[in-house]
Amino acid sequence: MLLTVLTFLPLLGAMLVAGLPSRNEKVLRGITVLVTAIVAVLGVVLYNGFDGADPAAQYVAQADWFQLGKIEVQYLLGVDGLSILLVTLTAALMPFVAAASGGHIKQRTREFLVWLLVMETGMMGVFLSLDVMLFYFFWEVSLVPLYFILGIWGAEKRIYATLKFFLYTLSGSLLMLVAVIAAVYGAESTSIVEMTAWASEQPLSVTGWLFAGFAIAFAIKVPVFPFHTWLADAHTQAPTAGSVILAGVLLKMGTYGLLRFGIAMFPAAAIEAAPVFMLLGAFGIVYGAFLAMAQTDVKRLIACSSVSHLGFVVMGMFALTAAGVRGSVLQMVNHGLSTGLLFLLFGALYERRHSRSIDQYGGLAACVPMFAFFWVFSMLASVGLPGLNGFVGEWLILLGTFQASPWIAAIAVTGVIFGAVYLLMVTRKLLFGPVVHEENRRLEDLKPIELAVVIPLCAACLWIGVAPGGPLGKMDGSVNELIQTLDGLREGDQSAQLNVEHEERAR
Repeated sequence: MLLTVLTFLPLLGAMLVAGLPSRNEKVLRGITVLVTAIVAVLGVVLYNGFDGADPAAQYVAQADWFQLGKIEVQYLLGVDGLSILLVTLTAALMPFVAAASGGHIKQRTREFLVWLLVMETGMMGVFLSLDVMLFYFFWEVSLVPLYFILGIWGAEKRIYATLKFFLYTLSGSLLMLVAVIAAVYGAESTSIVEMTAWASEQPLSVTGWLFAGFAIAFAIKVPVFPFHTWLADAHTQAPTAGSVILAGVLLKMGTYGLLRFGIAMFPAAAIEAAPVFMLLGAFGIVYGAFLAMAQTDVKRLIACSSVSHLGFVVMGMFALTAAGVRGSVLQMVNHGLSTGLLFLLFGALYERRHSRSIDQYGGLAACVPMFAFFWVFSMLASVGLPGLNGFVGEWLILLGTFQASPWIAAIAVTGVIFGAVYLLMVTRKLLFGPVVHEENRRLEDLKPIELAVVIPLCAACLWIGVAPGGPLGKMDGSVNELIQTLDGLREGDQSAQLNVEHEERAR
C-alpha cells in the first residue's frame, strides 16, 4: 500500500491541480508543494523501515493487471537495496524543485505543475516496478513531461533541444521495447524476478543479445559516450526545475536500468562486456571534464560535468566488485544532490541577471555573500572534498575499479583532478576578482524561500559525507547477493578454463 501511495499520490495531485477552478498561482503551487512534501515524508518512512540486510524486495504490492496470451502481466511494485536510495532521492528532491520553480515559471503555471507531478509518478514507478511491462510503462510516462517542460518553458533554442532529446530517447525506448518483447516471450513471464531466473539458465549466445539491447537503450539515457550530445543542449535550454530533475533523477533511470537489467538480469553477459563499459566510463570521466573546461556558458559547463560524474557511476558499476557497485549506487544520489544544487543556485542567479555567460559575472562574493557560500559548498561536494558526499562515492568507485583493473582506475583518477580544475575555475570567475559589471553590484542575495530549498540539500550532502554508513547499509543485502552471483559465474568460468587446459595437456 505504501508504494502505491508513493507512486500515485503525485498523479492525484496533478488531477487536483488541473481541475481546480482557482487560477491563483500561489494556491496551485502550494498544493503541489504539499503533495510532494507528503510524498517526501512517506519516502523517509520507507527509508527508515527498510531492512538493508534483506536482499529480497520489500513492501511488495501485487495485483493482476491484464493477460498477454499465456503471459499474465501484473501490477507488481517492490523496493530492494538497488532502488531504495533512488526512491528516497526522488521523493526528497521534488518538493524543493516545486518550491524553487516559483522563481522562474511565470507563465502557464498550472500546466507546468501538472507535468511536474506526472513526472514524479513516472519516476517513482520506474524505480519501484518489479514487472517489466509496468517498468516500461512508467519509463515512457516519465519522459513525456520533460518533453513539454523543455519545449514550452525552455530557453531560446528549446525547440532544437527538445527535438534532439525526443529523437535520442525515442531511439533508446524502441530498442528497449524490442529487448523487452524478446525477453518476455523467452521467459514467458513479465516478472523481473522470473525473467532473471530464466536468463540464468540461457547460454551467452542468447543473453548477450538481450543484454546489448537493454544496455544500449540505457546507455543513451545515462548518457554514456558517444550518446552524450543531447544532454548539454537539454540542460542548457531547460528551465531550472527541468535541469534539476534531469540531473537529479531522470539520468539515474539510465544508470539504474544498467544495474537492474544489464548486470543483475544478465550477469554472465555483463562480465563479458565489463571491460568495454569500464573503458567507456573512464573515457567519459576525462572527456566530460575537458568538455566542461571549454565552456563559457555556466549551465552548459554543469551539464558537461554530468557526463564526467556519470562516467564514474558506469565505471564503478561495471567493475563488478562490491566496493564499485556500492560506490556507484551512492554516487547516483550524490550527483543528484550536488549537481541539483549547482543548477538551483545558478538558476536563482540567472533570474536576477538573465545571462548564462561566465564573463558577465565576477566579484559576486562581495555582492551576494550567501549565494557565494552555498555555491562554494555545492562545488566542493561535487569535487569530492573529504567530509562531503562526493568523496565517499568516488573513493569507493576508484577502490572497486582498482580491484578490477588498476590501469582503468589510473585513467579515472585524472578525472578527479580535472573536475577540480573546471569547477574551481568557474567558481573563481563567478565569485572572485573585481566587480566588472555594475549590474552585479545591485544583485539581491538569496531569498528566504531559496535558502529553505538550498539548506536541507546541503545538509544531506554533509550527512552522507560524515555518516555514509547509513545509506551504504541500506544496499548491503542486495549488493552482496549480486556480487555472490557474479563471483560464482567467474569461478565457474575459471574452473571450466582449467579443465580445458588439463585436457589439452593430457592430449
